[in-house]
Amino acid sequence: MKMGILYGMVARGQVVLAEFSATQTNASTVARQILEKMSQGKNNSNSSFSHDRYIFHVKRTDGLTVLCMADDASGRRIPFAFLEEIHQKFVKTYGRAIQSASGYAMNEEFSRVMSQQMEHFLTDPNADRLNRLKGEMSQVRSVMIDNIEKVLERGDRLVLLVEKTSTMQGNSLRFKKQSRRYKNAMWWSNCKITVTLIVLLSLIITYILFAFVF
Repeated sequence: MKMGILYGMVARGQVVLAEFSATQTNASTVARQILEKMSQGKNNSNSSFSHDRYIFHVKRTDGLTVLCMADDASGRRIPFAFLEEIHQKFVKTYGRAIQSASGYAMNEEFSRVMSQQMEHFLTDPNADRLNRLKGEMSQVRSVMIDNIEKVLERGDRLVLLVEKTSTMQGNSLRFKKQSRRYKNAMWWSNCKITVTLIVLLSLIITYILFAFVF
């Protein structure tokens, strides 16, 4: 079996508009299950699902879902670059017709495009240089959005905790400075009292000695 990207699909919601399989598998059945599972999810996202020795990679953008199945050795970079390329070609070719097209309306023409792109990404080592950057940027953006949404509430708590910690640190520093000034003030006060007592004691002793002498 030829490895790499083995299956591709383009769908609007759960309506499959085009698909192509490079080999006989049940990828189409699994892909529909994934579409159903993701129907209530975020509109713009990138996802990957493992199934046996293969990975289904999914790119959802503005209601259009582009999906492919690849062997696990392909990683994520090349499949998502492939999805980015397929998405751009599909939107550029069909435009507004995508919104009202019936099931498999673009299959006869676009299945050949997917077949060509699968072969292109498999045989040309430089095929994904530009698309790699596009795919990675799109993927990172989506992952960042997912992470931000998942940790938003926790992030708010962390921000508050950091702010509180900073306040506590500031209060601690002010307390140390005030304590140091207080200690210095007390030391000088004690010194003054000691000097005053010494001077006073000296005067008393001098007075007593002076009285005995005279």
